Parts: sequence; C-alpha cells; structure tokens
Amino acid sequence: MMTVKQVSSLTGISVRTLQFYDEIGLFRPTKVTAAGYRLYDDAALEVLQQILFFKELDFTLKEIKAIMENPRFDKTAAFEKQRELILIKRDRLNALLDLLDKLVKGERCMEFKDFDMNDYFRALYDFRTAHGDEITERLGSMEAFDKIISELKGNEEKITDMAVREYGSLEAFTNAMKKNFQEYLSHGPSVSQSEIPGLIEKTEELTKKLTTDLSRDTASPEVQEAVRELIFFTNECNGTMDMGENHWSFMAELYLTNPAFIETTDKKYGSGAAEFIGRAIQACLKKTRL
Repeated sequence: MMTVKQVSSLTGISVRTLQFYDEIGLFRPTKVTAAGYRLYDDAALEVLQQILFFKELDFTLKEIKAIMENPRFDKTAAFEKQRELILIKRDRLNALLDLLDKLVKGERCMEFKDFDMNDYFRALYDFRTAHGDEITERLGSMEAFDKIISELKGNEEKITDMAVREYGSLEAFTNAMKKNFQEYLSHGPSVSQSEIPGLIEKTEELTKKLTTDLSRDTASPEVQEAVRELIFFTNECNGTMDMGENHWSFMAELYLTNPAFIETTDKKYGSGAAEFIGRAIQACLKKTRL
C-alpha cells in the first residue's frame, strides 16, 4: 500500500489534487485508516493511470468519471482506444512540429488541417463509449464501428478538406456527425435496404432527365426545374441527416473539379455531363438557398 504522499511523489500529482479526486468520486483510495490516512494498492494505481491517459486526451473530469462508471466500461478496451487516440495526437503534434520547422526556416506555409482533427476522433470515441449497445444492435458489432473509425483515420486529410468546405468548420462537422450517428441509432437508416435499388434507379432517371441535352443553357427554366427535382429527391433520401450548410456547393465543386467524379459522370451521362451538372447546381444555388 502507498500513502497519498507516496502516490503524489510517484505520479507528480499534488496531494490536494488526489484528495479532490477522492471528494468527487473519481479516484478513491483502496482503504482509509482509522487515523484518516488514504492508502492505495496497485489496482488503484492502475485506475489512476487510466484517468491520466484520459486527461492527456483532454477529457474533462466529469467525462472521465462518466466513462469509467459506465457498466459497459472495459479497462483493456479503453487502454487500446487510448493508445489509438494518443497515436493520432502524436502524429498531429509531429505534423505541427514539421510546420513550425518550416516557419522557423522562413518558409510560407498556410496549413491549418493539423489543428483540429483530434477533437473529431475524440468525439467518435465518446460516442462509441456512450452508445455501445445501440451500435452493436444497428451495425452488428463494435468491430464494425471501429472499422469505420479506422477508415476515417486513413483518409484524415481528405476528411479535413471536405469538412471545412462542406460544413464550414471541423467543429460544425463534428457536431453534425454526432447528431447523424444519434439519428441513425435512434431511428435506423433513412431508407431501408429494400428501397435502395429503387432510389438509385430514380436518381439515375432524374440525372438522365437533367443531362438529356448538354447544349442547353444551365440557367434555363427547364434545366433549373430538372436540377431542383434532383436536389429535392436527394435531400428527401438523406432524411434528417445533417449534410452541412455548404453541401450542394461542395457537390457542384466535385462535378467541376474532381477528376474521378468527372470521369465517372461523363462516362455514364455523356462527355461534358459533369461540368453541365456542376454549372446547373451553381445556377440553382444563386436563386435558391439549399
């Protein structure tokens, strides 16, 4: 057993802080002697270690307490997830150090993507911890959700770029994704599996209607009627999902500038179809707020 002073010396945490953790029920001693001295065993120190990992990841004491008191809390799984998040933080800090090195050398670097993604992945981890049962019910297993997170990590730069352009900021994107996940868990997907083929067919039908004559003026009434019909139908399919305030502006940009998007669209609907759709959406956005 270790005294509170010994734990303080070992960890660098002040005695007063350890006493405060006890007072709020976050980290309690293994036993308290008749004289009122707090004593801690190895199991208690493991709990403190876990708390410190959460603090390193910028969780609040209230959040840490809620996570660790959750009946579904798994110590080993938490260590694994903390390791993943700390690796993300390490990579982010390394990127910031590289950026600082460039700035010290006098290089001009307008890079901002390395400042915020940690908050997004932490929000996903919060969501995973709080909604384990619902995630398993909807996705079949927690591993399925973890796979989604891993895929997101693998495309971090693209996600950052998309998030800022489509949602205005990473904070807005993070909040929207939390809302969308909650909607999914509460109500399921906005469309059922059996409906998907019909929806794809309808989307293709509306896109063909829009691109039937690529020589038309994209701002003409007939083209605008067709693009509004396509946009309305797509929004209906998205249901209550928050797609971002700049979603359709972002989509127009994809049609106009993304090589893969352009190639696929032109191959399916005719040469120049991607640019036509992009221009039509832009013309629509000038008249209607979408």
